Amino acid sequence: MRFPSLRTLSIPLIFGAALASRILAAPVDKPEPHADSPAVAAGPSTGPYDYEQAKKFWSFQPINEPPVPAAANPQSVLTSVDAFLAADYAVHHLKPAPPADKRTLIRRATFDLTGLPPAPEEVEAFLADASPNAFEKLVDRLLASPAYGEKWGRHWLDLVRYADTSGCNSDFPVPSAYRYRDWVINAFNKDMPYDQFLQEQLAGDLLPAKDEAEHNEKTIATGYLAIARRFGSRNNEFHLSIEDVIDNCGKTMLGLSVSCARCHDHKFDPIPSADYYALYGIFASTKFAFPGTEIYRHPKDFTPIGTAEEGKTLREYEAKVAEVDDRIERLVRERDTLASREKANSSPSTQAAAPTSQPARTLAQVKAEYAEALDEQKKLDFKAPLVDKAYAVSEGTPADAKVQRKGNPEERGEVVPRGFLTILGGQKLPPGFQGSGRLQLAQWITEPKNPLTARVMANRIWQNHFGVGLVKTPNDFGSRGQRPTNPALLDYLASRFQAGGWSVKSMHRLLMLSAAYQRSSDDDASDYSIDPNNDYFWRQNPRRLSAEEIRDTLLVVSNTLDPKPAGPHPFPPESEWKYTQHKPFYGDYPTNHRSVYLMQQRIRKQAFLAAFDGADTNATTAQRPISTTAIQSLFMMNDPFLHDQADKLAVRVGLAMNDDPSRIDYAFRLCFARPPTAEESQSGQQYLHACAAKLADAHVPWDQRNRQALASYMRVLLGSNEFVFVD
Repeated sequence: MRFPSLRTLSIPLIFGAALASRILAAPVDKPEPHADSPAVAAGPSTGPYDYEQAKKFWSFQPINEPPVPAAANPQSVLTSVDAFLAADYAVHHLKPAPPADKRTLIRRATFDLTGLPPAPEEVEAFLADASPNAFEKLVDRLLASPAYGEKWGRHWLDLVRYADTSGCNSDFPVPSAYRYRDWVINAFNKDMPYDQFLQEQLAGDLLPAKDEAEHNEKTIATGYLAIARRFGSRNNEFHLSIEDVIDNCGKTMLGLSVSCARCHDHKFDPIPSADYYALYGIFASTKFAFPGTEIYRHPKDFTPIGTAEEGKTLREYEAKVAEVDDRIERLVRERDTLASREKANSSPSTQAAAPTSQPARTLAQVKAEYAEALDEQKKLDFKAPLVDKAYAVSEGTPADAKVQRKGNPEERGEVVPRGFLTILGGQKLPPGFQGSGRLQLAQWITEPKNPLTARVMANRIWQNHFGVGLVKTPNDFGSRGQRPTNPALLDYLASRFQAGGWSVKSMHRLLMLSAAYQRSSDDDASDYSIDPNNDYFWRQNPRRLSAEEIRDTLLVVSNTLDPKPAGPHPFPPESEWKYTQHKPFYGDYPTNHRSVYLMQQRIRKQAFLAAFDGADTNATTAQRPISTTAIQSLFMMNDPFLHDQADKLAVRVGLAMNDDPSRIDYAFRLCFARPPTAEESQSGQQYLHACAAKLADAHVPWDQRNRQALASYMRVLLGSNEFVFVD
């Protein structure tokens, strides 16, 4: 087995000139241009593009289900997926790797679907099952596990840059953001159709519901929009948040760098600036929950999910608080102005000057009124109604947006009707439409004729089972992204995805029951010389566990994982929120729940996730970079959390078994899903004996020596490559 080279991802910058005539001729292995590239004139036109020519580009062509190729060796084909790959093997003279052994297969599948290791008894049961559909039964059992939604929900949370804080310069906490996180997890567990999954996140509050509870759930789904990054220290600095929404929506759902058209017509893909502002108007017509900032520290416009009376109470309270906040800011400006004027009038250089007109109010009067407002604010802080809220969106004031020339909101151009991307249909809202247009946008994105949505998600599912997508740039299906290595297979998967009711779980079954998924990761010298990057998937790709999988596995083997959903975080009460850009919020709440439930901050990563390449909470993460650093090694040797789990693992194996050989055997089965070799068992026993002798020399009490020696040996196992890699 060849472990991948683990290097930190570096992304070169691309500087390019406008090339309307070369949109589709650009190289495919370079990243997208940055949105702040030199601007060209922006206007309401559809841009300098030949759309008929642009639609010939592979990702803009309609999805058509290709016929399944006839396989030269039908015995090697378990599903239609294998037939498409076999055609590549024949063309490139590749010999696919043999099947993986059953121990490798159950560990691979269990991590891929649940993010957790298989229990020793689960491994033994799978080994003992000689039925021809043993693996199919295993896959179905894993898909039915609540842990499945926690694993695959985390993939989605990576894409939508989920965080429990706002991202402004004070990084205010958002206590109810967890509801969206849990909604995502539950949606995967229920196998919610993917088109519905997207629609509810964009416009759940506008969709029909059978009752109030269902309406609340669909409203919570719009937390996808609400968790957009916030900027600045005031409550009116919002254009960058809308830019963040458009950027994420474009990359996550459509695989397009739409935000590159913010300042100018897109230089490489057929997306004019007018299309960008057609989308901008939809989100600018939406009211986003306000989480609080340094100057306006009180949350506002959250959606109540209790009774109608509770909602009315919350709205009345928020209105009172907003009025006081506005008054305080006005008084602060007035106070500072009067103080400056008073200081200037008292200086020697101005004493002989002509008297100025007296202000309508004195500094003392303003200070007194300011003190009264602060007192009123303090009283309101302690009268906040206890109402369940969702960090969500609602309908705002509908209006078409004006083009912001060069992306500057202070330089407005022509009005652009709200609508969709021209290359994907260019649908527009009816003139005078009284609504944001979010529901229509959700329908346009999930329209079966849209050639991107199904392709993008099918590619993501493939990527997370095979280590890399058929399209290796999963967030960029445009001209600067890479072409699919097997376009017929990608279209087949996308068409089956739609025909199967957009079921993600059905896609798991289709891919995992293939011979391709079940292959070993063994190298073949001839194949490697032809296809060193495994572009044609002649073997499986080994992978390092994600940060969450490493932490969760440590908790599993030490028998300390709490498998229940974690619920909200223990944030300080809102009455204590006085965060500023100089003293922003920071919190870290240790828990034995799964890592998907860890509190995620925008401006400061959780330490464990940061060390092991966790997702960026500020930008969509389609592929996690994998690094190998000294910090990771030092953590596995020295961190108190690791030592604690190793000690608990030592207690677990020490209590379960009576002698060193059986303890070593049990520890291997827990950590690696296999027994040790004779050599590994012997060297383990030698290590334990030598360690116990050194502890005796150090005068450690005899009743603690065996436990400490065993804990030391557990740290060796937990720090090994085999523990953190899936073959």
